Amino acid sequence: MPACRGSVPRLLIVTILAAAVSACSPEPAAPLRMTSPAAPRGVLVVTIDTLRADHVGAYGYAAARTPALDRLAREGIRFERAYATAPITLTSHASLMTGRYPPGHGARHNGMRLDMKTPTLAERFASDGRPTAAFVAAFPLDRRFGLIKGFQTYGDAMPRDATGHIANERAGRLVVDEALAWLASHRQDKFFLWVHLFEPHAPYGNPAEARPAVARYDDDIAEADAQVGRLLDGLGDARAQTLIVAAGDHGESFGEHGEISHSVFTYDTTLRVPLIVSGPGIGPGEHDAAPASLVDVAPTIAFLAGFGRFDSDGRVLPTEGDASRRGSGRFGTGGPDGANRALYAESFAPLLDFGWSPLRTIRTGDWKFIAAPTPELYDLAADPGETRNVAAEQPARVAEMTRRVDAIAGATPPTDVSAAASATVDREALARLQALGYASGRPGRGGDRPDPKDRKEIAARFAQVTSGELQGAPLEHALREILRTDPGNPQVNLRLGYVLLNASRCAEAVPHFTAAIAGHLPSADAHLGRAACELAAKHAAAAERTLTEAQTVEPDNPVVSANLGLVLSDRGRPAAGIPHLQRALSLDPGLHQARFGLAIAYASTGRRADAAREAQELLRRLPPDAPQRPEVERLLATVRPPTP
Repeated sequence: MPACRGSVPRLLIVTILAAAVSACSPEPAAPLRMTSPAAPRGVLVVTIDTLRADHVGAYGYAAARTPALDRLAREGIRFERAYATAPITLTSHASLMTGRYPPGHGARHNGMRLDMKTPTLAERFASDGRPTAAFVAAFPLDRRFGLIKGFQTYGDAMPRDATGHIANERAGRLVVDEALAWLASHRQDKFFLWVHLFEPHAPYGNPAEARPAVARYDDDIAEADAQVGRLLDGLGDARAQTLIVAAGDHGESFGEHGEISHSVFTYDTTLRVPLIVSGPGIGPGEHDAAPASLVDVAPTIAFLAGFGRFDSDGRVLPTEGDASRRGSGRFGTGGPDGANRALYAESFAPLLDFGWSPLRTIRTGDWKFIAAPTPELYDLAADPGETRNVAAEQPARVAEMTRRVDAIAGATPPTDVSAAASATVDREALARLQALGYASGRPGRGGDRPDPKDRKEIAARFAQVTSGELQGAPLEHALREILRTDPGNPQVNLRLGYVLLNASRCAEAVPHFTAAIAGHLPSADAHLGRAACELAAKHAAAAERTLTEAQTVEPDNPVVSANLGLVLSDRGRPAAGIPHLQRALSLDPGLHQARFGLAIAYASTGRRADAAREAQELLRRLPPDAPQRPEVERLLATVRPPTP
């Protein structure tokens, strides 16, 4: 078998759960102890991916194991009703770092780059001569998408998975290890540090365990909290002078409103997040029940750090007593306490992933409106679970809230957003995002778009096969069910092809790989799967043709180059294979099988010294206990010139 990726990029998913976790009603606002905060020496921002507020102890969850976050809440202020601007990782983080709603920063879905004209919080710190660093745990926050702006250090390197190619996420402990190493040399500086943890994003823990998804989700939250604790301990004596902000980027659905995972819908299961602020002069032990948004984080940090006003759509949160300097944000607060301010959120995932209508949302007071083909209006005071749509009973309120949505979101038609996404997402990035379950590969193409809530079963089925919870026969069944209604879906054909390949059912897999290739996926994974099956059937010439075609899809994919070089060499044409193997190693020096194949090809063409050099380099790179070492040593012994 060629040195292919082994399996389709990691499958992520969640099991549909009938039981919903109800949102807690906010407590009455306690009077805040207003003080004049001292300017902090350092600022630490911690974001935890996919973290629901109602699964944190400080927010009333009795089963929580979140001592670090709970301690932060006791020492500072907990914002009871804080909301993301989108149920999407990049979009939400871009709002947090710029203080802008998605229309104002441009990164309206994973893979869409931040508008580089938009000021960022890190940029403000860097312009003041302060050291800035970020360490992130997942590919959606890769530097190519723009959040690197203003950061002098940006740790986004992902480890390699078992097949030898770059993973799309990494464990929180690795992220914190890097952050602590940086912090050790900057603890006495006026630093700005952002740390992102991907736990508890799906898949939760080990899906093979016979435990409910929610229980494993809570396990992952506990792991993220443990890493937060390590960070706080790492501050040492500097902690007392450090402003600390901890937040979720969005929530998660476990069957509420028919949704699995997140990204499609804009209900509060995926928009409500924890937001805690702790530091000099703040709190302790207070909570604020007024609505807050992640766009408030940047202006709040800028104000507390002594920078004054930060141009944003948010407001300075009430962590201190000088309300006159909080600012109203670009769209106003609705009063000094912000109780009636309008908060905006959106999701363009329905459009860009499925070709459905996007969703735009606004809340003000106790009312929440979702602009959709069939509009939705909820009285959150009477219906916090958003179960009764009263839009038909409130036409005047719907008209007013539609006007307010348009005032924030602008008149940009969805087709323009779709075109912007196509222009900014490169093929390799799109392939990696699809591997994480963020994109189905079906962008919108104009015309009347379905309401996402009328397609929720399709979205839920797709989420089932992209978040890692299904394996074996249940996964195969779910994939085949989707193909009954959408037989040409390239992502589903690709995933089913790999399920069948891994079960040694290549004859069944090849048609699905071929259908995926016909769907013009941005990656060469379908070609690699079909080539593996063709080699298993001893059709080496067909595999060579498939891999040659794969190079036109991903010309800079080292795995494709390595496979093609190995096939050519194995077919008795080692000289033809050498350039492809060299190309693979120039793109990725860590492809051990390609280096071994290159050494063999050199030996086969009489280039013994070159073969010895590559074999020695491979031995240097392999771990001491690697099972491949004896075979490499035997090759080296046959090509190394005899010692005089």
